Amino acid sequence: MSGPDPRHPVDSLLAAAAQAWHENRREDAVRAYQEVLRLSPEDPRALNALGNRVLAAGDAESACALLRRATAANPGAAPIWLNLSFALRAAGDAANERAALEKALEIDPYFVLALLHKAQWLERHGREAEAVRAYRNLLDAAPALDAVSPAIRPMLEHGHALVQKADQDIDATIRAALGSRSTVSQRLEHCLDILAGRRSIYVHKPAGLHFPYLPAIQFFDRALFPWLESFEAQSSVILEELLRLIREGVTGGPYVRVAAGEPVNQWRDLNNSVDWSAVFLWKDGNRVDEIARRCPATMAALAKVSMLDIAGRGPTAMFSLLRPGTHIPPHHGVTNTRAVVHLPLIVPAGCRFRVGSETRAWPSGEAWIFDDTIEHEAWNDGTEMRAVLIFDVWNPYLDEAEKDALRVVDTVLQRFGKSDAGGSGI
Repeated sequence: MSGPDPRHPVDSLLAAAAQAWHENRREDAVRAYQEVLRLSPEDPRALNALGNRVLAAGDAESACALLRRATAANPGAAPIWLNLSFALRAAGDAANERAALEKALEIDPYFVLALLHKAQWLERHGREAEAVRAYRNLLDAAPALDAVSPAIRPMLEHGHALVQKADQDIDATIRAALGSRSTVSQRLEHCLDILAGRRSIYVHKPAGLHFPYLPAIQFFDRALFPWLESFEAQSSVILEELLRLIREGVTGGPYVRVAAGEPVNQWRDLNNSVDWSAVFLWKDGNRVDEIARRCPATMAALAKVSMLDIAGRGPTAMFSLLRPGTHIPPHHGVTNTRAVVHLPLIVPAGCRFRVGSETRAWPSGEAWIFDDTIEHEAWNDGTEMRAVLIFDVWNPYLDEAEKDALRVVDTVLQRFGKSDAGGSGI
């Protein structure tokens, strides 16, 4: 073992000790740590390292003594308190083991290993409800399971299973207490699903204008749109017009067109790709005459709908064409002042659509309306093209005065180059 640096003997000895331990020269490492303590008797680094080495050799009492000195020398070091808890467990001192873990978490409440060992301590000592709460805290603080060390992954998986079991027991007890009242409304049903861990919470995340206090509803109630049923009744003639366009070779262009130099983010695979293409009937408030004149029935049906109308931004209506094997990745729309209508026209098997926590298959000829500022995505895992008529309407929870004011707001924003309220997706 090389001699210490006379200018920084303690640092040099610590480095030499670590190297010796790495090279499996255990006795050299211990001698180096002991020499550090001769020069600096309360050096927390040497006390911590030597305490861990002594514990590994099976001497729990000596490890506790060394690690207690280390925590006294550096009381703000959460990892040393965790190491002390290991030594105290080996020594059979459960009460002080718990106290050391709490001290580590007092210093760093998100210390994953300390959270894990606290949860395990509670579970070992039969405090199941507290253990579940501790595992919940651990799972909130820990990275995703596929990103953690293989050494602790089984422990996290065990904690996840314990939390799931507790959630299921709570759910079953609540539903038994509620009886038939558990299905009194979809909102209550989803509340219970969230409580049981079967459903996640999704909120508005508009890329542009956010209108506060509008409810974050994934799929709107059909009753809010009295025109919807009569519009669906036109689906067969709308489909005929789309099929005629396709036969004539009109399939539009790529829906995603990120400007050169702009970050493509999740749109890398679909940027400028006809895998997802759009044939516009209305675009940014302008009627696309070439397409509109070929689709008179579709345009007549749209004329009876109160579409979002903002000069330069809306109406917007298009046939959205998704080729087989294409996935539209999770994303958020621009503004919650609008709602987006989907009328499915061609839906091969293997197509599905997710908004927030709910995934659906498109039923041909049956429309739905959703808030696209809530995360959503779509898949065509079938063998044929999927086609949906998409158009924007006003969010049904806005009143006429608010709509009128928003038209003015957007006109001003456009003047300043800040508006991006138009354009549907998926």
